[in-house]
Amino acid sequence: QLQASGGGLVHAGGSLKLSCAAAGRPFSGYTVAWFRQIPEKGREFVAASRWTTGRTVYANSVEGRFSIFRDKSETTVYLQMNSLKPEDTAVYYCATGSNPILSAIRSASMYRDWGQGTLVTVSS
Repeated sequence: QLQASGGGLVHAGGSLKLSCAAAGRPFSGYTVAWFRQIPEKGREFVAASRWTTGRTVYANSVEGRFSIFRDKSETTVYLQMNSLKPEDTAVYYCATGSNPILSAIRSASMYRDWGQGTLVTVSS
């Protein structure tokens, strides 16, 4: 079971750090991703950390502002969000998948386990 936390209210230009913890097991061997969702829209890919290569992948909209990384124990994955914009407002979800190929890594259907979501609100 995944537990996402760290959301909150922040002014535009501010920063937040989200955490995703896996109860009972490490993230070793899995690709971990962050998605976000706003009302009446589907889940949007944000970032992913591949286990097989260590490569990180970002959506164009967050490239250079967000950073996904794992702690050394592989029990927590973080999403550091800097220079936040009002359009980043959403519920953020973490998810794990069995190492989807790179061309499919942005697809929510590639991920089996999902956390409960944490709300990020960026005020203008």
